[in-house]
Amino acid sequence: MILLLSAAHPPDDMRVVRKEGAALAAAGWRVMHLCPGAGGPLPPVGGVAIDTVAGRSRLRRLPALYRRAVALRPAVIHASEPDSWAVALLAGARCGARVVLDVHEHYPSRLDGRLPAALRPVARAALRLAMRAMGRAADAVVLAKEGLAADFTARTPLVAVRNHALVPAGLPRREHRDGPITLLHLGAIGVRRGWPQLLAAMALAPAGTRLLVIGRFTDGSEADFREAAERAGLAGRIEVAGWMPAEAALARAAAEADVNLVLFQPGEENHRLALPHKLFDGMAIGLPVIAPDFATGVAGIVRGAGCGVLVDVGSPACIAAAVTALTDRAARVRLGDAGWRAARGPWGWAAEAERLVELYRGLTAPGRARDETAAAVPDLPGKRA
Repeated sequence: MILLLSAAHPPDDMRVVRKEGAALAAAGWRVMHLCPGAGGPLPPVGGVAIDTVAGRSRLRRLPALYRRAVALRPAVIHASEPDSWAVALLAGARCGARVVLDVHEHYPSRLDGRLPAALRPVARAALRLAMRAMGRAADAVVLAKEGLAADFTARTPLVAVRNHALVPAGLPRREHRDGPITLLHLGAIGVRRGWPQLLAAMALAPAGTRLLVIGRFTDGSEADFREAAERAGLAGRIEVAGWMPAEAALARAAAEADVNLVLFQPGEENHRLALPHKLFDGMAIGLPVIAPDFATGVAGIVRGAGCGVLVDVGSPACIAAAVTALTDRAARVRLGDAGWRAARGPWGWAAEAERLVELYRGLTAPGRARDETAAAVPDLPGKRA
């Protein structure tokens, strides 16, 4: 069995379960996701069994995750956060499982916003040292995006499995029409994800422009958002639908939205390196995107696929100009079609899934030693000696 271990990700997480877990299950392995919840099993998702561990806090759940992982005696433990990496390594040593660490973000910079500037370099260095030590102890490290390899040493087997577009069968496609347009913000939203700039841009955009928000405010700023929208006279043009299951969210987006938004603000390393699901979800249903020009991963895809407009997302005027340009139906059709094709081609999930499956074939091959697995994993640029 392959055990997907999460200290914070939800039971049906897009990357952990719907992409990685489902790909491994489709390749023939028995797969389980062990994650936070009310405690006990939940219905399977994409061929992946779900088991949850209750606890008052993330820290207090870790011992329960460890005990359950050891009791399950999986062949491989695949962990998705730094604290679950530590649990996986301890559990793997106890029960003999191989261990894969999944790196979703640039973790050394995650604490920057919580620490004084003088302490940030020390905190980054300490976390990087811990990551390198855990990477050396693991059987493999999976990277969700480019730019993360430098946090590990040459002795760590690395493989890129990026968050490219998952296109389920029957996914609807947007039919672009003339008339006022609806902007879409899909997934997590907050101040650092650009809603102040978005509201200011809407005040400058053509009359009748609407906004549909499908997702959660992850920084506690929803009340401030609603108050700001009311003050600007925009409340009647905005709908906050809240969180929705992935299938329902994309069905509604395809039925109502015209332009996808990715408005991560500059100043955070994770925003520069971001490769968000929302970008690929919009491409998969044929929406053009307005995205940040500073975000290297996002900008490379938008330029390569020709599926949107790159702007200075710190400038409401620049966002509004892009919105105005995309009121042209022909432009939306052209850019949306390019993204739709790219999501089913070079930026689709299939190649990433195959890379993950190849890694696991090596890890689970009878008698395969760790150095043999490392030799089978392609080297990545930016990896340090």
